[in-house]
Amino acid sequence: MVNQYIKSNQDRFLSELFELLKIPSVSADSKHKPDVRKAAEFVVQKLKDAGADKVELCETKGHPIVFGEKIIDPTKPTVLVYGHYDVQPADPLNLWNSPAFEPIIKDGKIYARGACDDKGQFYMHIKAFEAMVNLQQLSCNIKFMIEGEEEVGSDNLGTFVKENKSKLKADVILISDTSLISLDTPSITVGLRGLSYMEVEVTGPNRDLHSGVYGGAVANPINALSQMIASLHDTNGKVAIPGFYDKVAELTKAERTQLNKAPFDLAGYKSELDIKDIKGEEGYTTLERTGTRPTLDVNGIWGGYTGEGAKTVLPSKASAKISMRLVPNQSSAEITELFTKHFQSIAPSYVKVKVTAHHGGEPAVTPTDSKAFKAAASAFEEVWGKTPIPTRDGGSIPIVSLFKKELGLDTVLMGFGLDSDAIHSPNEHYGIKNFLIGIETIVAFYKHYSK
Repeated sequence: MVNQYIKSNQDRFLSELFELLKIPSVSADSKHKPDVRKAAEFVVQKLKDAGADKVELCETKGHPIVFGEKIIDPTKPTVLVYGHYDVQPADPLNLWNSPAFEPIIKDGKIYARGACDDKGQFYMHIKAFEAMVNLQQLSCNIKFMIEGEEEVGSDNLGTFVKENKSKLKADVILISDTSLISLDTPSITVGLRGLSYMEVEVTGPNRDLHSGVYGGAVANPINALSQMIASLHDTNGKVAIPGFYDKVAELTKAERTQLNKAPFDLAGYKSELDIKDIKGEEGYTTLERTGTRPTLDVNGIWGGYTGEGAKTVLPSKASAKISMRLVPNQSSAEITELFTKHFQSIAPSYVKVKVTAHHGGEPAVTPTDSKAFKAAASAFEEVWGKTPIPTRDGGSIPIVSLFKKELGLDTVLMGFGLDSDAIHSPNEHYGIKNFLIGIETIVAFYKHYSK
């Protein structure tokens, strides 16, 4: 019955998702503030259309949070669905094969910024909710909290959660913002890495200089920054910041063995990325490196002249954005402090350094023996015919640890994306099959969770 409802409404579901994807709700860019609000208002209307009894646009100091609920029976369990309607910037635009905010379908996939992260994924929950309401199969109370600042650190979500604990009271959090191993091998994410996001600025002379007149006599900030960044890793691929690994929770031999049982095709991995070889911390597999080990990466670097043609300039400044992914027991505040002190300490005397912290979040591991996790596993078994494999995700969803701290609730991460969906990159996409089977699996979760 659910499957038939999804099939008969498939075109409408996709049309609605396309409307949402056309809204450039880029939270990091202030010029898109009206678009972010427009996306929030869209979500408000669709929750009402789906059958929510109460829907609110909750203002924050930043972008609004959408809250909705349907309480069928206070004695029944309550599921709080979290998602985000904001998206990453689409830059570099010239690398998109089609405009980022003009969604198209190609080879069974929806191409658009936010298609997978997270508009396509959270919208599955609204459509699953609609299906259960219309088919009179809703067996749990449902609350929705869809925010507009996840891509910039969810700065105002913590305040909202702390001030609205009664409103958000539930039995479990349900999130779709992660990925599957593949459509042939379903999985449920049980671990997320934390994040510390920094920006550094290195200044040399008080103005840009002629590289012929001053080159060789005055330090070049780009050269200095490059050398400083290069020193942040040792020859074994480990982060070379003192104290960085002090609190890292090491996996046991048994845990490492279990983790590496997940299907992984190294040759296919390299082929899909068009790389000749992999690189990372020595002594660990790719699955361990991306899911259970901390990292440091430069996300952007700039300085001097980058326009067309040539300009012989010795720049005054050079800058970089650097992110560190963290694992259990590491604290984003502590790592931010360690990084700041270390980066300042390695600055040569001929440049000045400024370090700015942007946002951070804590790592999280969710239990696999809870009623909710077992319901999710049963849902996959029913719809996919296979038992899902527990996996560790390399990405960060900082609010998972926030929910545990403030609401005392565990989270079930039922993501339906794929690692190949190019989230945060040009040509982001999301499979139509993923979207539709995701809706069906979410409905099955509620059936099993209410038992």
